[in-house]
Amino acid sequence: MSSEYESLDGGKVYRSLFNSKSIILAVNPRFNLGILEGIFKAGKEMNTIIIFELARSECDLNGGYTGLTPQTFANNVRSVAKKVGNPNFIIHGDHITIKKRSDEIIASTKKLIKNQIENGYKSFAIDASFLFNLKGKSTYEQLEDNIKVTTELANYIKDNAGNIEYGLEVEVGEIGKRDANGLVYTTIDEALTYIKALNENDIHPNFLAIANGSTHGNIYDKNGKPIEQITIDIPRTIEIAKAIEPYNVRIAQHGITGTPLDLIQKHFPKGLIGKGNVGTYWQNIVWNVLQENEPEIFQAIKKWVLDKYKASNPTKNDVEIFGKNSKYAFKEFFNQLHSIKVETINKLIDSAFIEAKKFLAAFDSINTIKFLN
Repeated sequence: MSSEYESLDGGKVYRSLFNSKSIILAVNPRFNLGILEGIFKAGKEMNTIIIFELARSECDLNGGYTGLTPQTFANNVRSVAKKVGNPNFIIHGDHITIKKRSDEIIASTKKLIKNQIENGYKSFAIDASFLFNLKGKSTYEQLEDNIKVTTELANYIKDNAGNIEYGLEVEVGEIGKRDANGLVYTTIDEALTYIKALNENDIHPNFLAIANGSTHGNIYDKNGKPIEQITIDIPRTIEIAKAIEPYNVRIAQHGITGTPLDLIQKHFPKGLIGKGNVGTYWQNIVWNVLQENEPEIFQAIKKWVLDKYKASNPTKNDVEIFGKNSKYAFKEFFNQLHSIKVETINKLIDSAFIEAKKFLAAFDSINTIKFLN
């Protein structure tokens, strides 16, 4: 593989784009055939940089729920980059999540990170946001476990990354967390306390993911009807973004799948939000294309999802059950999905190309190559 088609150094790119007033599109392509090629073509046409990422749950040493390992995912990304002739991409380890602090979990996480580094990942998102101590008497005490785990893993990346100017995303405030009163939001105090503490530990992240009203995946109303993602608290996001800006940190906005593009275009603070994650959106494209072009495979997937998850969701309708659980079918139907017809793949390419261009336009992420040092 030519070095021309290796991931760009995340840290270098993020530093170069810090004042670009644009959002970098970060794509979670749970299914690679067609989707990768369409997005790469959109990036090439619009002369911009795109991040390709999968979370730990999606892609780990055992294949996650997509059936992809860091090696197969990175190889797929590089192969399509070369095919399209687009070297302007970053391979990112999204949501390297730690839900419990233990020696075993930390060791397994380091093993995953080492494998990601060995396979050409040059950007990483450490998500220790679950380690929130409700009994802490101060903001620091509440975030202390998150700070310590993030520091340890970031130092591990630093020690193993060699000459890579790696990118780093961290998280404070569990995204999509709810309590009895609804969604739980990150505060300015939490964000500042967290970033300052990391800086004191010589950890300097590029992006901070926060809980600001977004949720991952498809969302539905109480009747199971799909609804748009319009709950992102823009004023609070701006306040936090401005508070952490002096520390050279931008916001990573998660949960954009259902966010209307005109809302993104008109109201997202470009530049203050520096990275925008879009994941389930591409999965939805896969199901739509399969339903039209490979109905037998689609119906088999739908039946498997409903058979497996309907009993545990007795109050939900079939649309919501499928929309929230169909991601688990990628590994179950891996061989069938990777044997689809060429015409279907071409349809996926065309659909991903069209939709990626819409996001890039809404993100003001056009001609960002010019900002690279």
